[in-house]
Amino acid sequence: MTVLIGTASWSSKTLVDSARFYPPGVTSAEARLRYYASRFPLVEVDSSYYAMPTPATVQLWAERTPDDFTMNVKAFRLFTGHPTSPTVLAKDIRAALPPSRKANLYLRDVPAEIVDELWRRFVEALAPLRASNKLGLVHFQFPPWLLRNAEGHDHVRMCVDRMAGHTLSVEFRQQSWFADAQACRSTLAFERELGVVHTVVDGPQGFANSVPALWEVTHPNHALLRLHGRNSETWNIKGASDSSERFNYDYPEAELSELAQNVKRIDAQALATHVVFNNNMEDQGQRNAASLSAFLKS
Repeated sequence: MTVLIGTASWSSKTLVDSARFYPPGVTSAEARLRYYASRFPLVEVDSSYYAMPTPATVQLWAERTPDDFTMNVKAFRLFTGHPTSPTVLAKDIRAALPPSRKANLYLRDVPAEIVDELWRRFVEALAPLRASNKLGLVHFQFPPWLLRNAEGHDHVRMCVDRMAGHTLSVEFRQQSWFADAQACRSTLAFERELGVVHTVVDGPQGFANSVPALWEVTHPNHALLRLHGRNSETWNIKGASDSSERFNYDYPEAELSELAQNVKRIDAQALATHVVFNNNMEDQGQRNAASLSAFLKS
C-alpha cells in the first residue's frame, strides 16, 4: 500500500497542553516538528488557513523534516470564500486596502490587484516545499454557502486556475454537492474535469453543512480521506474558543477497523492515499492515526 497517515497540525494548543504526545523536553517549534515527523510521514498544515505563511517559515518546515516527509497545506481562507479579518494580512497589504468599516473581508471586497498579489504570495510561500519535493496536496475547504450552482463551479475553477502546477484537493461543506445520486455523479465529474483530488469526508451527518463519505477517486495519482470525527453535538457548536471543541471525537477501534478496509479499497485506485485525522482534541488524532496504521498493516 501507499498510504500516508497523519494529523491536521502538529502544534495545536490542546495537543501540547495534554503532554501526552510530545516527550519531556520537546518544547520548541523545531523540536516538536522534528519529533512529529519521526512518528508520521504526513501532516496537514492548518495554520495557513488562518494566516498566510511566509517563505522563510515554510523553508524551516522543509529543513526540519525528513527527505520523504509530506506536507499538505490548507489554502488561505480568503481564497476559499470565508470571511477574513484584515488583521491577518501583511502590513503592506492592509495599508493598500480601501477604507472599510467591515470587521471581515470577503474576496469580492478586495481590489483585483491586491487579490493577484495575495495569490502570488501564497504560491511563493509554498515554493520551499515544492523545491524539496515535500509539498503534497494544497487543500481547499469551501464554506457551507458555496452551492452546487454556476457561481460555485466558477469559484472552484478560479482557485484551480490560480494554483496551476499544484495538486489541489477540494472539500465541500454543503450538502447540495452530494444531495442525491445525480448530484454525486455531477460533482465527481466536475472534480475529474478539473483534475483535482476528491476529499472523502468522515464526519457527522444530517446537517446542511454535512456531506456523505463518498469513497471515490477523481485524480490519477492521489486519494484523500479527512476524518473530522462523528460528534454531532459539537459539529455546529457556537462560540467555541478552539476548533478542538468542535472536532472532539475519539474513534473507537471498531470504527477504525472498518475505515481501514475502505482505505485499502480506495488505495488500490490511486498511487498515493493521504489520510488526515482532523479530530484534534488533545492527542486524539495522533492516537487514532497510529491505530489506523496498525489496522492497515494487519
